[in-house]
Amino acid sequence: MAGAQETRDGVSLTNLEQLLLAGDEVTKRDLVDYLDTVHDRILPGLRDRPLSVVRLLRGQEPFMQKNLPKYTPEWVRRTAIWAETSHRQVSYALCDDRRTLLWFANQRAIEYHPALVTATRPEQPTHLVLDLDPPEGDAFAAVTRVAGAVRRALAAVGLAGAVKTSGAKGLHIFVPVHPDTTAEEVAAATRALAVHTARLEPETATTAFIREDRGGRVFVDPTRAGGATVVAAYSPRLRPGLPVSFPVAWDGLDGITPGDFTVRTVPALLGDGDPWAEAMPAPQRLPADLVTEGRTIPVPRVQAMHEGKRRARARRETT
Repeated sequence: MAGAQETRDGVSLTNLEQLLLAGDEVTKRDLVDYLDTVHDRILPGLRDRPLSVVRLLRGQEPFMQKNLPKYTPEWVRRTAIWAETSHRQVSYALCDDRRTLLWFANQRAIEYHPALVTATRPEQPTHLVLDLDPPEGDAFAAVTRVAGAVRRALAAVGLAGAVKTSGAKGLHIFVPVHPDTTAEEVAAATRALAVHTARLEPETATTAFIREDRGGRVFVDPTRAGGATVVAAYSPRLRPGLPVSFPVAWDGLDGITPGDFTVRTVPALLGDGDPWAEAMPAPQRLPADLVTEGRTIPVPRVQAMHEGKRRARARRETT
């Protein structure tokens, strides 16, 4: 059965009966069938966006693929982006159609992480995103509580967003922004909203970038902006059972767990609907005072880097 094959939309699908994860019953066919079933729901979030995927090849560790391999078919659309860290052009896929999605599925691409910008407007993010990352352990109840604080923080400045599970242990809140919004404005507003959220739930939420400073609280990530990627709605995640990043109604957060949504359960939950598209507000202008406030908040990665160096010096001086 390992060599079972079929063709869909001109794509040859191979080894469909292979298990994806050791000790798990999910097969490559389950992945392919799921992505094919939801292709018209997941593709709008991937289309025209530089795409990174997490692949799991047999006998290898999972890896994040950004640069397309040389054997990629010519019909897969792509865009070249200069990577400052590696000083080279990276050829990113643009997963615009069912055929390309099926090709990725056959490559055992499990997770789909599109950029927050499009290839046609690479300087202007389409969404502001607040990523809620729980502490260790079973803390999803704390994450949903912090999500409520995010909603209140957004409403206080006249904004609205849609929420989905991350497919792992957290939640993502997406706020669509006006097309002329710059990456710097989105980054500043993200920092300000993260701080507002932490103030509303100081016992449960934190913006501390250094993990040891979080004190068992939910991390409200203030850094998802500009060239960042976020896993797409309806994307599977590389975990046992292949859970899915799934849209949730704000008033339904308390009744769910991330494990409710998997490649096997989601198609029946969706029916003919697209709850992510239905929940997403229209693009909004970011309040000028929110952006101005955010500009006064240090960039967390830079602040954490300096703090890490300071702590390292202090440890050396005490030994």
